[in-house]
Formats: sequence, structure tokens, C-alpha cells
Amino acid sequence: MAELQSQLQVLSEEFQKSQSELQTAVDARQKLEAQQQENKGVQKARQSGGAKIYKLVGPVLLKQDKTEAVMAVDARLEFIEKEM
Repeated sequence: MAELQSQLQVLSEEFQKSQSELQTAVDARQKLEAQQQENKGVQKARQSGGAKIYKLVGPVLLKQDKTEAVMAVDARLEFIEKEM
């Protein structure tokens, strides 16, 4: 009986560990999906017109070149898709 209880305890601990790992993976996936949606929104907004593009650097907004901004957003989306 004691052996059965110890086996059950070990299995329970393994299950809890697996649940924790799964939750960590789900949280990471949700974070990546949120970043992906944000960057897709930026990508869609930049296609809609010739608006000026600014980049937030610390507490300051700096004007950014359009080609540089396009490359940065595309690179971020590519990275996010690879991580997912």
C-alpha cells in the first residue's frame, strides 16, 4: 500500500510539473500572438497612406524613415512567426 501511495505521489508531482510547463508555453504563445496582432495592425496602417512614421525611443518620439520602419515591422513579424 505504501509503495502504491509513493508511486501515486510521484505521478502527481510529474503531472503538476507538466501543467506548469504547459501554462508557461500557453502564456508565451499568447504574448507572441498579441505582439503579432499589434505588428500586423502597424503593417496595415502604413499601407493605408503617406502618414509620417514615428518611433518611440524612451520618452521621445523620433521621426523614422519609411523604409526603415517597413523593414523593422517585417523583421519583427518574421521573428514572431518563427517563435510561434
